Parts: sequence; C-alpha cells; structure tokens
Amino acid sequence: MSRYSRRVFLTAAAGALAAPAFAAKRSATDWVTLGNSGVKVTRLAFGTGTFGGRVQRELGQAEFTRLVRYAYERGIRFFETADSYAGMPIMLANALQGLPRDSYRLMTKYKRSENGDPKLTIDRYRRDLNSEYFDIMLMHGVRNADWTDTYKRVLDQISESKVQKIVHAHGASCHGLQPLRTFPGNKWLDVALLRVNHDGARMDNLRDDVRQKGEVPEVYGHIKPWRLSLDHLLEKAAAEGMDAAQIAQAWKEKCAAKQDELDAKKLQAVLDAQAAGEELPVFGSR
Repeated sequence: MSRYSRRVFLTAAAGALAAPAFAAKRSATDWVTLGNSGVKVTRLAFGTGTFGGRVQRELGQAEFTRLVRYAYERGIRFFETADSYAGMPIMLANALQGLPRDSYRLMTKYKRSENGDPKLTIDRYRRDLNSEYFDIMLMHGVRNADWTDTYKRVLDQISESKVQKIVHAHGASCHGLQPLRTFPGNKWLDVALLRVNHDGARMDNLRDDVRQKGEVPEVYGHIKPWRLSLDHLLEKAAAEGMDAAQIAQAWKEKCAAKQDELDAKKLQAVLDAQAAGEELPVFGSR
C-alpha cells in the first residue's frame, strides 16, 4: 500500500508545477479571445442564471445592481444572461445602464421553446437588454443530436443577424452528451458552452438515453491512462522511499513526456490529412 495518497501527491505537485515553465500568471480580469470567435472577453464571466435566475432575482434590483457594479469596477467585463432566466435580461440591462457599451461584453441565449418569428424575437432581446448588438448569442441548451435541423430556422436568422452585425459571434450551449458529440467539426459554432462532469451525472440526457451515472467513454478513455500512470508512480515512490518533492518532479516530467507524445500525434494527423488532400483537423487549445 502506498504511503502517499492522491491528495497528498497533488498538494505537493502544485508546488513543483510553479516552476518557470508554468509560471505565467493568469487573472480573472485578463482579456482573452474566446476560441475562434474573434470576440475578446474577460476570463471570468458574470452569470445571471443561478437556479434559472432565482438567486439573482431574490436579491432585488438595487442589490443586484450593486453586485454587477462591484464586478465591473474590479475588471469583470463579461456578462451573460438568457431569456429563460425570467426577468434577468431586464435586470441586467438596468444594472449596466450608463456604462459604455464597448467597455463590456454581453452574451445571451435564444430560448428553445420560442415559437415566434426569430427576427422579432432577437429584436425583443435587444430591447430587453437595451443593446443594439450582442457580442455572443447562443442557442440555449440544445438537447439532441439533430439540433441543427430542429432549430434551423432560428440558426439561419442568427446567422443573418451576424451579417447585419447585430450578433458578433454565435453558437450553442448544451448539457448532454447527445448534442455534445455533434459539436466537434460543426463550423456554425463560433462558441460552445458546455456543462459536463467526469462521470456523466446530471448531463440532462433525453429520457430515451441512459440517465444513470456511469463511465462516459470519451472521458473515461482519456482519464484512465493518467490514473493508472499515477498509481504506478505512487507505488514506485513507496518502494523507493521517494519524498513528496521527488514524486512531484517525476510526475511533472511524465506529464511533459505525455504532452510531447500528444503533440506528435497531432502533427502526424495533420501530415496524414495533407497527404490525403483532406481537410486539416482542428485541435482544442492546450
């Protein structure tokens, strides 16, 4: 039995990973480009949908405005809301009133159950949020694999709104594996907002899909090799009497080697695609 637990190891590793190669300090108020959208946002966003906005609504307008201004004055300039968060778009507009529109970014979401004319709906969203444009508009909480067909009329109007510069970037949010599996390679998505966790619980899958907790193949297949590698290292540490600093350094080196291996595989995939005359693969950022 190893005398080192994962908790002890990870605590020690945190110190080792503070080496110069990992020393670039990031802040919640840094302005960064969100994926390939071209939209710059602060790393931390201010959300308004806790329990569908109930938590924010119960603050009342005055207290909610105080909270928004507190965040704004300290550099948080990315605010998000949705029509589904009853009343919150108007409350957020009131809280932001008087602030320069180009000093913050605004994301809203198009309600799935909205049956009216999408153009008129988007215009209503603009009035509710007191904004001529949205930095980001998402199709809210898509639930199935054929969502692009189901909501084609809405997606087409959002695309037209982008041409008209009413929307600067568009995308979708999802809570389930069925739509999530369709996201890679979808060129309509400038932005994807995901809610996932390691064991597939609370993924909002449809009722005809597996709803129990279990091994999510896409996630489990990635995590399992790392877990086995860590177990092996901890066993080796116990056998050789390694201290926490030595374990942390060994893990750091193993992670670097693993990343080199992944980078090599990505490079090979690009070379293979080029040789076959196929579209080049797109990889997520490190």
